[in-house]
Amino acid sequence: QGHRNWVTSIATTYEQSNLVVSASRDKTLMVWEMTPEGEQVGYARRCLTGHGQPVSSVVLSSDGQFALSGSWDKTLRLWDLNQGTKVRAFAGHEKDVYSVAFSGDNRQIVSAGRDKSIKLWNTL
Repeated sequence: QGHRNWVTSIATTYEQSNLVVSASRDKTLMVWEMTPEGEQVGYARRCLTGHGQPVSSVVLSSDGQFALSGSWDKTLRLWDLNQGTKVRAFAGHEKDVYSVAFSGDNRQIVSAGRDKSIKLWNTL
């Protein structure tokens, strides 16, 4: 139970070291729970869907409560990892989004795209 295409990005955070989020060309994000003491290393806890093209980048907020993804569909999506839902979509790039990042206080996000632009967004 996992991705059906190449994994393009993974993210984790110090606050929740047992949590890993992966992005894939299958247009999804997977939330993984690491269980190093168990028989398996971990398991897929949740699949996040909504992007219309491959997901190229994923990053977690510093508290591990939110994920931010960037996709070839020209959008970014902010996800609530506890609920497994999309909080907000950000549109404005003219081509694929290749990289995303949170600011240190999680109040802003930055994205970079194939349209040769870097964009700054407010998360609120």
